[in-house]
Amino acid sequence: MYGDPALPQDFVSLPYADPDAPKGGAIVLGNTGGFDSLNPFVRKGTSPWQLPHFTHESLMGRSWDEPFALYGLLAESIEVPEDRSWVAFTLRPEARFADGTPVTVEDVIFSYELLGTEGHPRYHGLYAQIDLIEQTGPRSLRMTFNTQNRELALLAGMRPILSKAQWEDRDFANAPLAEIPMGSGPYTVTDYQAGRQVTLTRNPDYWGKDVPFRRGTHNIDQIKLDFYGDANVLFEAFKAGEISAIREFNAETWTTQYDFPGVQRGDVVKSTFEHQKPSGMTGFVMNARRAPFDDIRVREALIAAFNFEYINDTLTGGTQPRITSYFSNSPLAMTQGEAQDRVAELLAPFADDLPPGTLEGYALPASDGSARNRTGIRKAMQALEDAGFTASDGVMRDAEGAPLQFSILLSKGSTENMAIAALYIEALKRLGITATVDAVDDAQFVARNNTFDFDMAIFRRALSLSPGNEQRYYWGSEAASRPGSRNLMGVKSPAIDALIDTMVAARTTEDFIAATRALDRVLTAGRYVIPFWQFTQDRIAHIKEMKYPANVPLYGDGPNYMPEVWWIAPEG
Repeated sequence: MYGDPALPQDFVSLPYADPDAPKGGAIVLGNTGGFDSLNPFVRKGTSPWQLPHFTHESLMGRSWDEPFALYGLLAESIEVPEDRSWVAFTLRPEARFADGTPVTVEDVIFSYELLGTEGHPRYHGLYAQIDLIEQTGPRSLRMTFNTQNRELALLAGMRPILSKAQWEDRDFANAPLAEIPMGSGPYTVTDYQAGRQVTLTRNPDYWGKDVPFRRGTHNIDQIKLDFYGDANVLFEAFKAGEISAIREFNAETWTTQYDFPGVQRGDVVKSTFEHQKPSGMTGFVMNARRAPFDDIRVREALIAAFNFEYINDTLTGGTQPRITSYFSNSPLAMTQGEAQDRVAELLAPFADDLPPGTLEGYALPASDGSARNRTGIRKAMQALEDAGFTASDGVMRDAEGAPLQFSILLSKGSTENMAIAALYIEALKRLGITATVDAVDDAQFVARNNTFDFDMAIFRRALSLSPGNEQRYYWGSEAASRPGSRNLMGVKSPAIDALIDTMVAARTTEDFIAATRALDRVLTAGRYVIPFWQFTQDRIAHIKEMKYPANVPLYGDGPNYMPEVWWIAPEG
């Protein structure tokens, strides 16, 4: 996107992969909930989140050691003009699907059209900005865009490629569980039990094993995904040796609960990894499409009533810092205090419509750490009074006398989120607010998120050091009313739309950073989410046989780190 890629044309492998890593072995990973689909590319159903990372490939791939750079995967070469009005790809002649058939230009064009029309809504935005996809040679094609957007040339290389022979004249969007999409990736689904288990087996004839982008990756022969009812059951299975590795997001649990016999014997190893990625946003999101969450004063009150310091101390030992904005813990984060320089210039045209605190500075409320949170409760009470609510007979009521009450949508498998909600609900009682937990299974949780059928819900939005067009899908005005989008809060803001436009059109790093910091200000000051704590360190407990390279990518752990570049130590 800016300047040149970090790796030379003759690079041997990605910097965080070991090109000499041994192949072989098997591991078991655990998921909570279940699944009713093995097609991760459509809106219908719930599929294992790991699938697209292992079974399918795109024309280009990301290095998780540098933002805004892609390298050839299915494509052996890429061409773009100076204005990036189009992009051309030439396919590698050796590229093959799992059944051995070649990946052709026809497959690529078919995939973009199928995903752009019948696939999950996250694929529709790019397709709408492509004016023409045409074959230009036996292995080459060109995409011409109808929008001036410098990032489109990169996004065009990131869509999964499907087999035309498999899906032509079939109902892709409603395919049954047994009709598993076939990709060109290193693994194939070789076995499954509906809702309980999926087995991924490394393809011994995988076409790309010698491509530099793939050297030292996908080293484990078999990856089995087992599904458990909740996180507690999953953890017990790990302690019993039924699971090979587990990610731990709670620092207090990491310190106090990982002393079981397997750790003491040395059969289980605790590994930590530093990263430099943004915090993203984790917390309770408020649905601004419906009252009373459409009133920023109510949202402010509910944030003030959330006693973060006390909840953090109770559940994590106070060891994890709070998320302070959407891009906190990174150079893209908004600065404290009044907006300055280029950030202020970008916000100025929207000054009359910006949330309070955007220009002058906004920070989350902090308590003294006691259970009472008197300061937070007073602030919440004042904000509710400003919004027309009054407390009568211990009940908070609006101007018409209706009590203030709502539900918090959670997935049944999330015990930590249940504990957070329980503490929060007790605090809300002091304000005369009645909140309840609506715990549903994973399929219902996804379905209700897709239709925005909730008052407040648990929310996690991971963000990268290279934000771009996906931000429209996260917070763009058009996405707010589009079922299946990830704009769960329902924000519609001309300022946000304009700042995303500026981000993706930026020609310099300086302009890009300023636009992102300005966006961070508008989102944070909009008070749409009650933030929890951030994860500044990745924690993985794993069997001692699982090994990893010396170098850790800039982004730390993720599906493209464990298990992608890990391996099983050979016996003896």
